[in-house]
Amino acid sequence: MHPFDISAVLDPLTEIYPSADVLLRAAKTGDRDVRYAISRLWLSEGIPFAFMTRPSIYEALRIWLARRLDVQAKEITIIGSGRQGYSLSPDKNVGQAFGPHSDLDVTVVSSRMYQSLADAFWRWEHDYTQRVVQPRHVHERSLWDENRRNCPFALERGFFDPHKIPAWPRYPEAQTVLDALWRVHEKLKVTPQAPNVRKVSLRVYRDWDSFVRQMAINLEAVGRITKAVC
Repeated sequence: MHPFDISAVLDPLTEIYPSADVLLRAAKTGDRDVRYAISRLWLSEGIPFAFMTRPSIYEALRIWLARRLDVQAKEITIIGSGRQGYSLSPDKNVGQAFGPHSDLDVTVVSSRMYQSLADAFWRWEHDYTQRVVQPRHVHERSLWDENRRNCPFALERGFFDPHKIPAWPRYPEAQTVLDALWRVHEKLKVTPQAPNVRKVSLRVYRDWDSFVRQMAINLEAVGRITKAVC
């Protein structure tokens, strides 16, 4: 009988909320399996940093949102700076501490919800192509054209952002999600000890494999731009 094969790169990660330098060092020096492990253990599981002083708010938020979106509460988690306490975005904001300027990034892992939003996107894309719906101004047209170009690639990789579809009655799948996010934000504002955030966003994933793969890709990208960390 052989013992479990434990990665030495992960050994320094012993805290629930590891510091940015420790986490990013592991992500940069480790291989894909290490980045996948970080994505599972530290970027999706446990009590998010934003709710560490009152975890019951996090659970209440998940239960309320799950009922609104017709998913299981367990399928809802928080990522981003609200999860680990600092940003891991592969840009100039990497390492920035969670605070009132931050978004609360909600993730839903649900094949049913993913497929529903994918169907809504293709319905909108068809409507736009056939001029059944039209943007209201030049800036909106620019956003629509960008979404029409980029969203198929995101869907192929197993995720989708509902705000990429107009929140119009014609597309109730997106309208329901965006209305729920607005209500979550308003409820947080009046809940004692709830985190103060700029807005609440949401991304839906087809399955956990898609989620972990995308988180690992993001970690690899962050590692390339944070040479000073190691």
